[in-house]
Amino acid sequence: MPAPIRLRELIRTIRTARTQAEEREMIQKECAAIRSSFREEDNTYRCRNVAKLLYMHMLGYPAHFGQLECLKLIASQKFTDKRIGYLGAMLLLDERQDVHLLMTNCIKNDLNHSTQYVQGLALCTLGCMGSSEMCRDLAGEVEKLLKTSNSYLRKKAALCAVHVIRKVPELMEMFLPATKNLLSEKNHGVLHTSVVLLTEMCERSPDMLAHFRKLVPQLVRILKNLIMSGYSPEHDVSGISDPFLQVRILRLLRILGKSDDDSSEAMNDILAQVATNTETSKNVGNAILYETVLTIMDIKSESGLRVLAINILGRFLLNNDKNIRYVALTSLLKTVQTDHNAVQRHRSTIVDCLKDLDVSIKRRAMELSFALVNGNNIRGMMKELLYFLDSCDPEFKADCASGVFLAAEKYAPSKRWHIDTIMRVLTTAGSYVRDDSVPNLIQLITNSVEMHAYTVQRLYKALLDDISQQPLVQVASWCIGEYGDLLVSGQCEEEEPIQVTEDEVLDVLEGLLVSNLSTPVTRGYALTAIMKLSTRFSSVNRIKKVVSIYGSSIDVELQQRAVEYNALFKKYDHMRPALLERMPIMEKTATNGPTEIVQTNGETEPSVVESKHLPPVTQPSNQANDLLDLLGGNDVVPVIQTTMPTKPASAGGELLDLLGDLSLSGGPPPAPAPSVPTSQPPFLLDGLSSQPLFNDIAAAGIPPMTAYNKNGLKIDFTFERANPNPNIAVITIHASNSTEADMTDFVFQAAVPKTFQLQLLSPSSNVVPALNQGTVTQVIRVLNPQKQQLRMRIKLTYTLKGSAVQDLAEVNNFPPQSWQ
Repeated sequence: MPAPIRLRELIRTIRTARTQAEEREMIQKECAAIRSSFREEDNTYRCRNVAKLLYMHMLGYPAHFGQLECLKLIASQKFTDKRIGYLGAMLLLDERQDVHLLMTNCIKNDLNHSTQYVQGLALCTLGCMGSSEMCRDLAGEVEKLLKTSNSYLRKKAALCAVHVIRKVPELMEMFLPATKNLLSEKNHGVLHTSVVLLTEMCERSPDMLAHFRKLVPQLVRILKNLIMSGYSPEHDVSGISDPFLQVRILRLLRILGKSDDDSSEAMNDILAQVATNTETSKNVGNAILYETVLTIMDIKSESGLRVLAINILGRFLLNNDKNIRYVALTSLLKTVQTDHNAVQRHRSTIVDCLKDLDVSIKRRAMELSFALVNGNNIRGMMKELLYFLDSCDPEFKADCASGVFLAAEKYAPSKRWHIDTIMRVLTTAGSYVRDDSVPNLIQLITNSVEMHAYTVQRLYKALLDDISQQPLVQVASWCIGEYGDLLVSGQCEEEEPIQVTEDEVLDVLEGLLVSNLSTPVTRGYALTAIMKLSTRFSSVNRIKKVVSIYGSSIDVELQQRAVEYNALFKKYDHMRPALLERMPIMEKTATNGPTEIVQTNGETEPSVVESKHLPPVTQPSNQANDLLDLLGGNDVVPVIQTTMPTKPASAGGELLDLLGDLSLSGGPPPAPAPSVPTSQPPFLLDGLSSQPLFNDIAAAGIPPMTAYNKNGLKIDFTFERANPNPNIAVITIHASNSTEADMTDFVFQAAVPKTFQLQLLSPSSNVVPALNQGTVTQVIRVLNPQKQQLRMRIKLTYTLKGSAVQDLAEVNNFPPQSWQ
């Protein structure tokens, strides 16, 4: 049989292939020749054939048939054969295949070989693909080589020990004696691998972490020598002495100094030296400075050192390299909560990053800018962020608008500024705002009594300019319906009033009803606004005519409203002024309180229960009476849950799973809560009553509590007493999120023992904003007629960074005032 071609010739031949099919044909032909050679047990060319096979494997072609040939090469006495054999074993074998166990004895023999290079091959292979069984069998040989005086073998043995510890953590103590002298080594390779080994042991064992804290002075000394040492050609990288070792030592110091005052104190000086003496003109120096900053932020460092670290990140923001700017923004975002004032000094640089062309830098800069907003800089920061909102890509508009809303609500210097800011957002990015922005703005306008004339005039002007932004049109329609008389009378004092007639206002609203840009929800707002104006304008006949036209609309929701409004004109005309009177000032708790979902032609519109402005579609009082009957009756109903937008109706069954062994009576699990029947009157308006759906709530001076705090999610409970029934405790949950990403699809569920009754109202949102930039609230009503100690089991489900998270917790530490 002729000698097979060499590896170099094979590479040259494959590279001449012009198509994938031609390359595949060459590979198949060569694989057939290699198989024939393997079958004939050709020892002469086995090494060459396996080398060619490994090259084909690197190109993505199957090479598993060469696994046993690798074992034969490992068993050979020739170094060249062993080298290719071990390389093939690392590439073609892993612990999922039993074949790898056949090489355990060969590796053991080679670990005791007289040639250091053969020992090195065995250590590399074991450290790369050794299974837990192999690691247990060969850990003794690795530990022995870790104590040898040969630096070539010690560095390889240290890395192999890292792999052994990862596979079999209980073998960690075996390597403890050998680690004592590792840091005394002068060879940088041994020092580097030793620090990697110590880092691995500290991360995996708290006992090891405590044991190695005494090495901090030695590590500080090594790092100081690296900084102060002169030029060394074998370790120099861009003018810096062994930056890889410096980075590794800084990472180990970060682990050792975390939550330890003494260790942190010992490394403060050296960290300051590294931060001030490292050259920043090259990327190598920036890498060391970044690790230094992370170490300073993680340990219990001095305040001056933390300011120095943040200033380094501020300098990174001025770097031309996009990666360095992104890293700086991400790091500042993590530290802004703890060192807010120091980060504020770099506010102008951070705002400049909003103009960067790189989208990832723009997003990080936007998130950090919102984190820097406070009462002192709200006007300046909002000006920059609104300018960014005008010019940014569509993918940023939703998050930016949401952030502006939250910041304006928290830090607004005046109500007029607040209203102007939100209207500016709705004008520029109305299609991207969150669903709850409309009811929230309506509540803000309603509560700003002195601003009604100014607001309705501004919104009317906005409608004349643009009706494409549906949230803006909805708010404007609502305000015109409520305060149309102020618009026509020209009572605005904040700016020059405009002269508007009743017919002009009605023309605008009728235009919304027929516009192709209007959604069904917007048309509902417009029709209701026209109906409200029947008690504020004198053009009642025109309004009757418009309403009657839509009694035959193909939109069922619009048709229902029109029919009810027609009936209001005819059968219930005596009730019309009272039903359509101006909305009262809304309670602040209603903003974040229970929301009701109004289904409108397939679209869902959240609106605040107590602030809903469509009287004809208000729920009949029978439903309120049924609800109160359930709360006060003899039948035990464990959970009465309002409609949840994110859960199907079967969610009540899942709630009962929470009860588990929580039942105080020890009986069988309670049956699922029955649906609440409502006796529907012949016409919706017949059921209207002045009785409110929920009782007024009065504060009872009960201290709040933290019910859950894990993985960045915090759940706080605040308590109130319901009037007039003192047996009902009203608990408001406040969910906040300290992680860097929003928690979406958030669902809070609760269950109580059989002796209690529990009602869950709908949450304010199903998204918990990141970095504590907002909270999700939800109201729980608990009936406790026997005044027993309150116990509750809660279930939390949400999605974080694409991963679904679910957790159960039991809450037993309720304050006595909440149930006594």
